[in-house]
Amino acid sequence: MIIVQISDTHLALDGPEGERRLSDFARVIDDINALDPAPDVIVHTGDIVHHGRADEYAEAAAILARARAPVYVMAGNKDERANLLGAFSSSQHHLATGSPFIDYAVEDFPVRLIMLDTLSAASNKGDFCPARLNRLTAMIGAEPEKPIAVFTHHPPIEVLVGPDRYHFENLDAMQALRDALTRSGRVIQVFSGHVHRPYAGRVGSIPVTVATCVATALRRGEYPDTMKPVPLYAIHRHDPATGFSTETRMAGPWPGRRETDCHGTSHALECS
Repeated sequence: MIIVQISDTHLALDGPEGERRLSDFARVIDDINALDPAPDVIVHTGDIVHHGRADEYAEAAAILARARAPVYVMAGNKDERANLLGAFSSSQHHLATGSPFIDYAVEDFPVRLIMLDTLSAASNKGDFCPARLNRLTAMIGAEPEKPIAVFTHHPPIEVLVGPDRYHFENLDAMQALRDALTRSGRVIQVFSGHVHRPYAGRVGSIPVTVATCVATALRRGEYPDTMKPVPLYAIHRHDPATGFSTETRMAGPWPGRRETDCHGTSHALECS
């Protein structure tokens, strides 16, 4: 199974970075469409747009509609739930849950995909209240056999680079989420975004992989000059015997790269 994860596109229609963010987003979708083999699914782990406006979501939905693989979305701290639902609920029946939260399970693949809502009304950091904890417990328990990959916008781990070590406003809430993830024994991976740089950690024995942001102007970390204008996204490949492996991919074309570089393989950081 192949999962593509995109995160933190921060689509904006005005301001000096508007066109660049539209271009970054579109380039990534074009690159995903050219993958061979094609991914089974694309997950956007939040901060789809920057201001939560309906016109921003309309543009985001139009770009994602070009994707050839099924797309599933979730909310980040910059997202506005009602406008997100208005833009995507007609094309993604999973979102029409009647819940105040955008959380749902996707049952169509060998690995179950559970999308969590960590959006807080109080800050840019994450929240995970008792109601969401109960919903997560129910979603995990709804199917007893398949392995589970959980997607969160805010990573439920300590991040040792950047200005903030913890990305939940309440560490007890983060710990409650961590306890729920480990309790079942069937969650095999957590995928997150939010920190705008690649990172990895663990919740108990569960690997956590954090994807960097698609929006190139917001990406954190040191990159060569030729890479700075190139949007990045993540490809997660699942093997039943060994679990997930992750590749961070550069969305081509980009300056200074020949089509024959990396022996004709994908435009991946591992080949750089």
